[in-house]
Amino acid sequence: MLTVRLEKLGLAADDWVLDLGCGEGRHVHGLHVIGGINVVGLDLDVPSLVKARDGLAMLPKPTDEAATAFLVGDAYRLPFGDGAFDAVICSEVLEHLIEYKDALAEIRRVLKPGGAFVPTVPRAWPERICWALAPGENGYADQPGGHVRIFAQEVLKADVSGLGFRFLGQHYAHGLHAPYWWLKCAFWGRDHVLVRLYHRFLVWDLMQRPWLTRVLESLANPIMGKSVAFYFRKGLAA
Repeated sequence: MLTVRLEKLGLAADDWVLDLGCGEGRHVHGLHVIGGINVVGLDLDVPSLVKARDGLAMLPKPTDEAATAFLVGDAYRLPFGDGAFDAVICSEVLEHLIEYKDALAEIRRVLKPGGAFVPTVPRAWPERICWALAPGENGYADQPGGHVRIFAQEVLKADVSGLGFRFLGQHYAHGLHAPYWWLKCAFWGRDHVLVRLYHRFLVWDLMQRPWLTRVLESLANPIMGKSVAFYFRKGLAA
């Protein structure tokens, strides 16, 4: 289930896209299926990259197949030249980074003038509920590699705009996922039946995509979407 609306990237054939912090590769896979787009998925977590690579092999090959690669890499020191990419996706990553502004500067460096940048982060008020329901040591926010901040939307927009990006718009996503995380945090550290049942529902929804849950999701997203996606374009000035 994608957080980023790939059609909003304005990509053309043979463009290069970096999915920074790609995890298990959902956005890389989505771009691969479109075809004709070269994609690099970069992450620090090797097991996630292995799953991303294995998942790619299970997808149908598009008619216009392009390059797809997975690399181990650090958001603070991207192993690419200046202006290497036509678009950069950074989905649910910045909230994990202590020095996130350094990562934003690196993203700006590797993105071509006029290129698209789409960061997504947890929406503030659903995230605050998670922190409140599972507080303290070993709680929701106290996990290895876990969330280190809650982003105010206007602050992140200002940080990115201040680097010479033009803000184009935003949307909320994963409205049906917020209650799952609230349940998980309410029963933190416990194998509770409600958490298991809700997770089973989300997996079923992901696989079956019935019209009813698609409608419910579209209605829930503006109200309690778990994530917010921002769309920017880098200024033409170097």
